[in-house]
Amino acid sequence: MALLETRVAPEWVDYNGHMNDAEYARVFSLGVEALMTAIGLDEDGCRRHGYTIYTLETHLCYRREAHEGQALAVEMTLLDHDAKRLHVFFTLHDAEGTLLASSEQMLMGIDSDAGRPAPFPEAVADAVGTLPAAGDDWPKLAGRRIGLPPQR
Repeated sequence: MALLETRVAPEWVDYNGHMNDAEYARVFSLGVEALMTAIGLDEDGCRRHGYTIYTLETHLCYRREAHEGQALAVEMTLLDHDAKRLHVFFTLHDAEGTLLASSEQMLMGIDSDAGRPAPFPEAVADAVGTLPAAGDDWPKLAGRRIGLPPQR
C-alpha cells in the first residue's frame, strides 16, 4: 500500500552528501502519520475518537543512499495485528522502485484521555481490516534481529 510520496529536503542532507540516517526515521514517521490518516486517525479523527497511535518499537535497515531532491515513496504491509496493536512493515523506494530502506514497527493504540493502551475504536478496527496484509507471505526483510553471526 503506497502511503506517502515526498522528496529529500535540503535540510535532510548531511556532510556526506546524502540523506542523514535520522531523516530516514523522519520519513518513516511521516509514513506512520499517513497510515493513521488511512485508518481514520488524522488530527480530526484522533480528537473525535479520543484515540491515537504510539510507536513502541522500530527496526530500520538502510539499503541505499538518498540524495537531495530525490523522489521518495513509502509503502506499507500489515504483518499482524490484534485489538490494539499493529505490526507493520514499511519500505522506502526511489522513483525507479529501488529499495532505499525498510522499517519494521510495532504500533500501539492509545486512549488519549487515559494515556493508556486501549482497543481500536470500531471504525478504526474496520479500517485496519482493509489494510494490505502479508498473510503467510512476509517480506523477506521482516522479522530480522540485530546481532553478529556466530563465529566459526
